[in-house]
Amino acid sequence: MLDKLEGIYSRFQTVTEQLCSPEVVSDMEKYTSLMKEQKKLEPIVEKYKELKTATANAAEAEQLLEEGGSDKELKELAVEELKQAKEQIETCTEELKILLLPRDPNDDKNVIVEIRGGAGGEESALFAGTLYRMYTMYAESKGFKHEVLSAQETGLGGFKEISFSISGDGAYSRFKFESGVHRVQRVPETESQGRIHTSTSTVAVLPEAEEVDIDINPTDLQIDTFRSSGAGGQHINKTESAIRITHIPTGTVVECQDERSQHKNKDKAMKILRSRILEKEREKQNAEIAGDRKAQVGTGNRNERIRTYNYPQGRVSDHRIGLTLYKLEQILNGDLDELIDALITADTAEKLRASESET
Repeated sequence: MLDKLEGIYSRFQTVTEQLCSPEVVSDMEKYTSLMKEQKKLEPIVEKYKELKTATANAAEAEQLLEEGGSDKELKELAVEELKQAKEQIETCTEELKILLLPRDPNDDKNVIVEIRGGAGGEESALFAGTLYRMYTMYAESKGFKHEVLSAQETGLGGFKEISFSISGDGAYSRFKFESGVHRVQRVPETESQGRIHTSTSTVAVLPEAEEVDIDINPTDLQIDTFRSSGAGGQHINKTESAIRITHIPTGTVVECQDERSQHKNKDKAMKILRSRILEKEREKQNAEIAGDRKAQVGTGNRNERIRTYNYPQGRVSDHRIGLTLYKLEQILNGDLDELIDALITADTAEKLRASESET
């Protein structure tokens, strides 16, 4: 590990020097790339400096113990300093193990979130709307921006399905564990006898694909136009501005009809299409790499029940890590950090166990 840390430290110094070069400063693309690299390396370098300082302090304390002679106070001071230095070395070493874990290359990307009503008819569509509100409120609390890409509303204000983008530094790292089946247990407003109903909505979180990530051949696309319509068949406009794009090789179909402009609908549909195709490739690669090994936080498949929202008890339970929180209202109002931090911690612990078993 020390050799790896020395290499990272050396690279950090090189990058820092290059950022002061007039040639690099005048090349915006290269400057931005180096700034990103410096930002990623900096936490590791700072923690490595702490480790080196603690190691030097431990060596000094040991030397003091050897040379202290019969001075009792000096020996006690050296023993205490050695104890503190060893504790710091242990803490820094554990933190560096985590910092050196391979980063998810998608963590810094924007995301596309797709929510669909599942079992439970209109109640599931209403719950899809609740989840949409929860995620957009959380996004706003983190300083992220969101934009609806495609939506199919129901007559009562729910969504058969809704796709929206969330943009911001690290958006994917905060949302990536939300993929799966979300279950709600509550008394629907339409239920006259007060019986609790169970319904579900599915969530898919896709890292937003850029054009450089995936090359789509235009000849592989079938593009159809049709008239946009709202809930209950109400026409939004009378021109064929809605877009349906089919990626023939994979059979992936995307529709977008939210904008009055055909051009804007096409741009949004292509954004979703690229991300869905990239996600399929990513799932295929992960399956090949991981084999039958399953992460503690789950596979992220949409058919996997990951969380239950129980209204009568005011609780939210994440089944992947066995976490139950009795703060339903706060969570539905976008207070997701405690849940998400627990999922990230569980995932990190799983990766650490996997890396230690492989070494």
